[in-house]
Amino acid sequence: MQNIRAAAVQFQHVNGDKRANLATMQAFIEQASRQGVQMLVFPECCVTGYWFLRNASPEQLAELSEPVPDGPTTQWLCEQADRRGMLIGAGLIERDSEGRLYNSYIVALPGGAWHCHRKLHCFVSAHMHSGDRYTVFDTPWDCRVGVLICYDNNLVENARATALLGAEVLLAPHQTGGCRSGSPEAMGPIDVELWENRDRNPQPLADEFRGDKGRGWLLRWLPARAHDNGMFLIFSNGVGRDDDEVRTGNAMILDPYGRILRESQQIGDDMVVADLIGSLRERSTGARWMRARRPDLYKILAQKQGSEVSAREARFS
Repeated sequence: MQNIRAAAVQFQHVNGDKRANLATMQAFIEQASRQGVQMLVFPECCVTGYWFLRNASPEQLAELSEPVPDGPTTQWLCEQADRRGMLIGAGLIERDSEGRLYNSYIVALPGGAWHCHRKLHCFVSAHMHSGDRYTVFDTPWDCRVGVLICYDNNLVENARATALLGAEVLLAPHQTGGCRSGSPEAMGPIDVELWENRDRNPQPLADEFRGDKGRGWLLRWLPARAHDNGMFLIFSNGVGRDDDEVRTGNAMILDPYGRILRESQQIGDDMVVADLIGSLRERSTGARWMRARRPDLYKILAQKQGSEVSAREARFS
């Protein structure tokens, strides 16, 4: 792969206000263009807002949704990507031809090409469906790119499958940190008052963002996805109050050794930029280990164990 300048964005979306969110994204696109960015990654569901969707009615979700690629947001992303010569990824609610709804991520490329990843483990609403396929594609930079949305990245099989399909860069858009986790020792909620009082007293919020509810939790598993599969990883996330929770930002870019190339230190909207040096992949640990795989031993990975549940059940149980 060629060397690529990449950027990961964290920003606080406005629930249900596409116009406001697209305006924020436009400003980041212009900033990224000035810095020579070639891959720009926005968060999951950043166009619509996220956590409030769990309480939305089917009618409200349908109103927020759009077809792909004929919807206005996909068309706008494609126009922006073509004009800037940039890959741009952003999350929204997709409505298919039969009216089914998906938590989807659109990746627009220069020249009008686009790709759509449907979240494989959608849990935010019982009225939304999960995707059923991986998303890996070629780009103009002699590089294959894969997409996994938030919870998709938590399951190690998804990252490995994406790598086996040839992904050299993984786009990992999220809305995470500060969650009411089913594993409270792994993560936990952040007091929304810390966010509301951040201008007067920023340090307590910064401590939470950098602690076990934000950065600490991410670093227990996110570098492993990059390292074990020999992929660059671009982690984009929401930041700030997301309905009754607080997202922690922590936007970061990792190399195929799981090392952090750049990460945000901000407790608000931010963009981090790093150069992905393609030659790092050639001898990366994960890339070498993958060549020593024994697929004949792995049949158990595709066998049901009887304890499987949906992502929604796993998330809220």
